[in-house]
Amino acid sequence: MEQERQLRAVVKAGRRIARAFDVQSHRIDRAVGLTLPQLIVLGCIRDLGEVASRTLSVEADLSPPTVVGVLDKLEAKGLIARYRSTRDRRLAHARVTEKGRAALDAAPAPLGEAFAARFAALDPQARSRILEALEDLARLLGDAAAPVESTPEGAQGTPGDA
Repeated sequence: MEQERQLRAVVKAGRRIARAFDVQSHRIDRAVGLTLPQLIVLGCIRDLGEVASRTLSVEADLSPPTVVGVLDKLEAKGLIARYRSTRDRRLAHARVTEKGRAALDAAPAPLGEAFAARFAALDPQARSRILEALEDLARLLGDAAAPVESTPEGAQGTPGDA
């Protein structure tokens, strides 16, 4: 009985988190015309420099097919430029354009400014406990929350991710 109550509480908290992500994703879309995965990938390209899609996949924790779809959309919007590697023509790299930098500068924080401020105000131990609890939850969810590194070859991202 207690276990069922706790499982319901986990589902309820998970729904609240999912809803908060959805609301913030809509804010980002209204502010800069990007989805949350697009913003994350664009930020990863900025942070990592000129980078290949597989590296982005691992860094953004998105499946390779999802990253390719996101890159296609970012390129179509003029936010990134893609080109072939000079060392290995099989590899394509991406870099952020000036328009992409402007979008990143204008974008709200991925989880919202209020969350960022409240999280930063916590003591380091509290932040670590939250991160550990989220990592534990992701592990408990198993395959549904598997990191990209353990995604089987050929696995597909969800259509809404791009």
